[in-house]
Amino acid sequence: MDLEGQKVAVLGGTSGIGLATARAAVDAGATVVIAGRDPQRLEKALKELPATVTGATVDATSTDSLKDFYSDLGTFDHLVLAVSGRAGGGPFESLEAEQLRRAFEGKFFAYFLAIQAALKTLREGGSIVLVTAASARTPFPGTSGLAAVNGALEAMIPTLALELKPTRVNGVSPGVIDTPWWDDMPQERRQAAFAQMAASSPVARVGQPEDVAGAVLFLLADSYMTGTIVECDGGARIK
Repeated sequence: MDLEGQKVAVLGGTSGIGLATARAAVDAGATVVIAGRDPQRLEKALKELPATVTGATVDATSTDSLKDFYSDLGTFDHLVLAVSGRAGGGPFESLEAEQLRRAFEGKFFAYFLAIQAALKTLREGGSIVLVTAASARTPFPGTSGLAAVNGALEAMIPTLALELKPTRVNGVSPGVIDTPWWDDMPQERRQAAFAQMAASSPVARVGQPEDVAGAVLFLLADSYMTGTIVECDGGARIK
């Protein structure tokens, strides 16, 4: 998986899956630029990455912010979208419509706007990888809102692969991954939840960001892959 001489932009690259992907891309020889909306998280991430990695504060829900980012970035080869949000979870009966709207705004429309804005400077024949979630196709109680957001993104991938060819468009659909997404949950409760999930998983553990980063890197490097969604869920869909 050689990305020598190629430039990779990772939106949502300041923590979790995005940060692990940035690190993996650097190891594969790429020039990497990470972006996120939180300046403090960006600064912390850059300290954890090799000095060759640069970063920018970007609000992926803002067209102006995205245009400025891509203008400064110049021509690049690969776009990884790993922006995430916590809105949209919970039982359907009590799920508020406004919360679901925020979930779509924070992820679906962030991805939509980021891809549109990237097309002027993304190299023709490069690639786009969307990080979605297993909730799109594997039923979990309390995730109907998350399923709607990620399902909408996954539904677009094959069509985008046709419309944007020869640029490749793929997705990675992670299962339960130990990332800062879970930080709002008290530690003891989170550990208990992870233990329960691991016990029911075919691989007997929850995922790590590096697991998903490996799948993303594969899609960046393999020029014969497009219109595909790679499941990286520890077998959750088959249990």
